Amino acid sequence: MVHAIRIHQTGGPEVMKWEEVTVGEPGPGQVRLRQTAVGLNYIDVYVRTGLYKNPLPLIPGMEAAGVVEAVGPDVYDFKVGDRVGYCTGGTGGYAEARLYPAERLIHLPDGIDDQTGAAMLLQGLTAHYLLHRTFPVKPGQTILLHAAAGGVGLIACQWAKALGATVIGTVGSDEKAELARAHGCDHTIVYTRENFVERVKQITDGQGVPVVYDSIGKDTFYQSLDCLSRLGTMVSFGNASGPVGAVDISILNTKGSLFLTRPSLGGYVATTKELRDSANALFTAVLSGKVKIDVRQTFALKDAAQAHTALEARRTTGSTVLLP
Repeated sequence: MVHAIRIHQTGGPEVMKWEEVTVGEPGPGQVRLRQTAVGLNYIDVYVRTGLYKNPLPLIPGMEAAGVVEAVGPDVYDFKVGDRVGYCTGGTGGYAEARLYPAERLIHLPDGIDDQTGAAMLLQGLTAHYLLHRTFPVKPGQTILLHAAAGGVGLIACQWAKALGATVIGTVGSDEKAELARAHGCDHTIVYTRENFVERVKQITDGQGVPVVYDSIGKDTFYQSLDCLSRLGTMVSFGNASGPVGAVDISILNTKGSLFLTRPSLGGYVATTKELRDSANALFTAVLSGKVKIDVRQTFALKDAAQAHTALEARRTTGSTVLLP
């Protein structure tokens, strides 16, 4: 029998249960995967707590790598034995095996091992759309990135540096500051003891930055606006501290005719071509050495509750992988 983590009710990490599940044969447009590594992402917490609504019971998890075990009708891009990864086909990732739509699968290159593949897609594709599409970063620009030592943060620091930007990153400890600097962050701000608005103004000689990438949400949103230069762009792409809530948009006017966007990966890779083009750009950056994927923690898949506890306590850095 196949095992998976299932949630029968929303709540804390304790609601995740290790259970036997049945995985059938792939239907039209589907493949069956034997999963070898599963990515841990903050969106998994949002699903578990009910912040992001889903029918119950469910198997959480958005991202994994594995091997194609069987191919359903009308699948032409994949064959049994292919190494693949995914991150955009909905929940169901915390499992030893599963069915998955072929149109949302990505071939893993030979130079990318399974743990790296499971750790890089959701976070790496997020960094790609943030830096290349939501606000395309130009050489010479200075940007502010919150949670610079997290999974998306470490990738984005490196990629932004490769694009010629100066990166200011906020982190929660001196250890995380050192890690962020080792991954291309030029200026680190330990937000637990420093006022990041004041520090950004100091670093930029009072000018502020043209863009803030903020995955923290409620705790940093309004201060992030104060870090922006005139006509700057606030990119709110996560809610680690809780949802921002209602915003009076007139504040964008009073603070300098600012722009505000709340993007998500799904909106940027809605088509198969967009997904695979973005993945190829990510693979190129990683295989060229411009971006290194840092898998810094692994947990057994059956111990996913422990992984969630560590993630929510901000005890993790870089990427975390769950091993079936």
